[in-house]
Amino acid sequence: MESPLLAVPGAVAADFPDAGVAAHYGDPFAEQRALAEVAGLVDRSHRDVIKISGPDRLSWLNSISTQKVDDLPADAAVQSLILSPHGHVEHHLSLVDDGSSTWIHVEPGEAAELLAFLESMRFMLRVTAADVTSEVAVLTAMGPALPPDLPAAAGAAAVLGFGFGTDLLVDRARLADVAASLRRRGLSLAGMWAHEALRIAGHRPRFGTDTDHRTIPHEVGWIDSAVHLNKGCYRGQETVARVHNLGHPPRRLVLLHLDGSEDRLPPHAEPVLAVGTDGTDGTDGTEPIKVGFVGSSARHYELGPIALALVKRTVPVDATLRAAGISAAQEVIVPPDAGANVTITLGRRRAGP
Repeated sequence: MESPLLAVPGAVAADFPDAGVAAHYGDPFAEQRALAEVAGLVDRSHRDVIKISGPDRLSWLNSISTQKVDDLPADAAVQSLILSPHGHVEHHLSLVDDGSSTWIHVEPGEAAELLAFLESMRFMLRVTAADVTSEVAVLTAMGPALPPDLPAAAGAAAVLGFGFGTDLLVDRARLADVAASLRRRGLSLAGMWAHEALRIAGHRPRFGTDTDHRTIPHEVGWIDSAVHLNKGCYRGQETVARVHNLGHPPRRLVLLHLDGSEDRLPPHAEPVLAVGTDGTDGTDGTEPIKVGFVGSSARHYELGPIALALVKRTVPVDATLRAAGISAAQEVIVPPDAGANVTITLGRRRAGP
């Protein structure tokens, strides 16, 4: 559904996966600065929202997801994952419980599939899950100068704070009024381009954009933020435990610092190529050496063009990479030795024979 904030003068609509909200409001770099250095408000009302009620809700969620939430304090926000039986990430949840209900928001269009899974796991428990996206919208406030009474000023039904902004769940019918009220409190509007640039620079992967159907938690760093390693059993736990205790994930998330002389960004799913030891990467007619794919990319107001990519674990950490013909240096996010508690020698290209 289209956000009423697209009617704000200067608003430019975003494309998939952020269709329905603004990409920017006229000056993406100024919007980034506001979010990082002052106070800004991002319209993320295209995200899906689920509400779970019933006395068994937290113990139930604890048994089917990666996070320990059976004793979750009221108003404490966490991230959690739903895994396949083989340990692949199927859903990424931003979750908070207000003491009487659990609120979850997920990527746009994810609610129906997630609800179908939740219903299949409900059995005889006293829980009710509902898609409330048509009634509740997500606004994200960011910046060091946010007002201390922000939740009350927004009239938020629930608040999720993760250290990367504060997600406010507000009445969708009042979305425009809430945004106008917060703007009067000093928060400037910022679009998804600004939010995404800061997210990428902050090493925060996005489900469905920086992941694929084979992604496991260790590969993208979610083992630290969305997985509890000492809780009871859940679907996919065997893979998590095996990688954590015995092995290494096959891929790792990296931040690409792209060549700033190019006037374009590599698109989502663009193959990442490694420059060979002979200096070739397929541009001279030889076979390309594909080592991964680009997830999300953006232009950061300080770092310039950047992207997140999933690459093979064995790619040397100092290897020059290329995506869509653009050279890139790596910044390690998930180290090659993630997983088993053993020491390995990082593969580095030799200077000579």
